[in-house]
Amino acid sequence: MILAKCKRCLALVVVLFVGVAARVVFSVTDGELLLCSFITVTLDHILCLRNGNFEHGPDKSQLNGTVVTGRYAIPNWEISGFVEYIGSGHKEQDMILAVPQGAYAVRLGNDATIRQRISVTRHMYYSITFCAARTCAQAEKLNVSVTPESGVLPIQTVYTSTGWDSYSWAFKARHSTVWLSIHNPGVEENPACGPLIDLVAIMTLPPPHRTKGNMLRNGDFEEGPYIFPNTPWGVLVPPMDEDVHCPLPGWMVMSSTKVVKYVDSAHHEVPRGAYAVELVAGRECALLQEVATVAGRRYRLLFSVGDAGNGCNGSMAVDAYAARATLKVPYESRGTGGHKRAELVFAAVANRTRVVFHSSNHHMKSDGTLCGPVVDDVSLVSVGKHTARRLFM
Repeated sequence: MILAKCKRCLALVVVLFVGVAARVVFSVTDGELLLCSFITVTLDHILCLRNGNFEHGPDKSQLNGTVVTGRYAIPNWEISGFVEYIGSGHKEQDMILAVPQGAYAVRLGNDATIRQRISVTRHMYYSITFCAARTCAQAEKLNVSVTPESGVLPIQTVYTSTGWDSYSWAFKARHSTVWLSIHNPGVEENPACGPLIDLVAIMTLPPPHRTKGNMLRNGDFEEGPYIFPNTPWGVLVPPMDEDVHCPLPGWMVMSSTKVVKYVDSAHHEVPRGAYAVELVAGRECALLQEVATVAGRRYRLLFSVGDAGNGCNGSMAVDAYAARATLKVPYESRGTGGHKRAELVFAAVANRTRVVFHSSNHHMKSDGTLCGPVVDDVSLVSVGKHTARRLFM
């Protein structure tokens, strides 16, 4: 695997990883030379965990079939509960378990945890990306934590035809050494019923930026969670409480169980730049940002609506809200890419205003997977006392 399309890669050298201690502390400081089980990379803020793809597995003496029997049997990871080491193509009843990259993944059964101890920089923000797939449980979810923060990621909805989705989660480092844990809180009649986990990586998140002439932070979505180069399905950004950090700096995702998808230009059509957001959950999920405004002053919200060129076609629409103003932007998609610009001028009614986007409807590709319109290149500027208007081009 060669990470040819990482953000801001400075150098790339493939090396063979050999022998590591079971309880190593791995530093993930900015711009360092990173030792991973599959690659050594020098980057300015994209990082990987040791043995993050689980290709280095337990000795046969620490396996009972697929069940891992030793607490430190998986190199660089500590486990507890019912953990299995699964090879790609493993058959279980009428189900074949695939692995997104490489040959191996882990499965977290009843009350199972995998964790790794890492060194970070206090007060910096980080994003975790990992791949997960459902198996036989009905309402699967995962607890992701970096001491002392934690979050619950619902994974019962599958957004790819392969069954594997990439998830992201963010945190602010409170300590210089922390435990990154992924935990399955489920208790099933079959203890092996639980999600598969593969490809775990971490990267630093810069503070949300504002470009000149834009009141919104990260309005171009160029800062966001890491997307593995060989996973063409993007990364899901989960819902979260308002006081929790988002892997998409500056933005919030509001829903009970649904997500938005962060997509890249390497695998999708993007209106501008290298990244955009696909609204894959209809009205069940909203992407929003809160910004300081002056009551009575008028503002212009500009943004692009399009499709990701991923076969999601049909009559789409994005609903935009700001203060008391609303705008529905229709977009007729052929599923091959394209976009249009839209504009909403509104009057602020308070000193804080939420800018909100969601898809008007649910959409589905021919393979049965959920999809939706893309939003990108969002800007907000003050226009004084001009008359409010709604416009799309």
